[in-house]
Amino acid sequence: MRTQVVIIGGGPSGLLLSQLLHVRGIDSVVLERKTRDYVLGRIRAGVLERGLLDLMREAGVADRMEREGHPHDGTSIAHPGGMFHIDFKALTGHSVMVYGQTEVTRDLYDAREKAEGKIEFEVEGVEIHDADTESPHVTFRRNGTEHRIDCDFVAGCDGFHGVSRQAIPLSVRREYEKTYPFGWLGILSETPPVDDELIYANSERGFALCSMRNENLSRYYIQCGLSDKPGDWTDAAFWQELKRRLPEPVAERLVTGPSIEKSIAPLRSFVCEPMRWGRLFLCGDAAHIVPPTGAKGLNTAASDVHYLYNALRQFYEERDAEGIDRYSERALSRVWKAERFSWWFSSLLHRFPEQSAFDLGMQRAELEFLESNRAAQTAMAENYVGLPY
Repeated sequence: MRTQVVIIGGGPSGLLLSQLLHVRGIDSVVLERKTRDYVLGRIRAGVLERGLLDLMREAGVADRMEREGHPHDGTSIAHPGGMFHIDFKALTGHSVMVYGQTEVTRDLYDAREKAEGKIEFEVEGVEIHDADTESPHVTFRRNGTEHRIDCDFVAGCDGFHGVSRQAIPLSVRREYEKTYPFGWLGILSETPPVDDELIYANSERGFALCSMRNENLSRYYIQCGLSDKPGDWTDAAFWQELKRRLPEPVAERLVTGPSIEKSIAPLRSFVCEPMRWGRLFLCGDAAHIVPPTGAKGLNTAASDVHYLYNALRQFYEERDAEGIDRYSERALSRVWKAERFSWWFSSLLHRFPEQSAFDLGMQRAELEFLESNRAAQTAMAENYVGLPY
């Protein structure tokens, strides 16, 4: 095969890049290790920044999102001293959209299939060759048969454990990482959300988050130990602990029910530099990971897609390589800002094993400052709705 761009990874970032390139008449092939049903079975966050909303519209896949998504104009933050509201719309003029990542992925798959886009599922042994030359190619196996795709560029959208980042020599790449001493236990339940907007809670017992997917599908999280397993927690124990971490009026109106999904996610921050090597570009989790606090994972991947899509569009339409040459610099500048916000928000809301009385006092003062200071609220709101590209 021959194509212009090989995209490794059939998750939302790879599909969004493929669809945006298609709109501009740029050909791509997507390689995905799993099946479509497997990808759509992943339970992920669903808070979309304004930049991602615009990209979905530009890609022509925003109709269902606009119809079924839930715009949120703000969020609430609870702490031992009370609860306060951050009004995104009033502070920044922008909102976020609650629309599940699974639904984003489904819309993108439907669009690619409608356009007869090339997606190869269940591929194995993907290897990137000659990425540091002007003639890269990718090989893979499917159903026991070896395949080769010659291309102009390779986009690595294959996540933290994918092959793309590993294709960049160790002598070239530098990795930065922070691991957190706790995880998030999350459940999905067919119950009405406890509030119209998200509630983040800092309590003496640890962090909690009340989120939702739609009017009758709620997503709740509590901070837990790294050694905990989902099976250690019954539904009853989860609900009891969640209520203890929420303000009493919120806990009283919480509707509980059996969980339909339960999982534990570790928290970490990770950045790989550079995000480009020759004609190979890293996008999303292949290059960076953020804690889920603040919902920056998918949104930061989308910002990478924005920079790469426009760099490739500039190359093919204007024969200008400036966007390609500056892709890593531009993407990383925004990545590090998203990492900073996720780190700050995580530090603000969680209880850490090694926290001293002074540390707790600083955390309390930071929360009280955020509650009372409009400039601090504006800075938080600007980051939450998404910094401009």
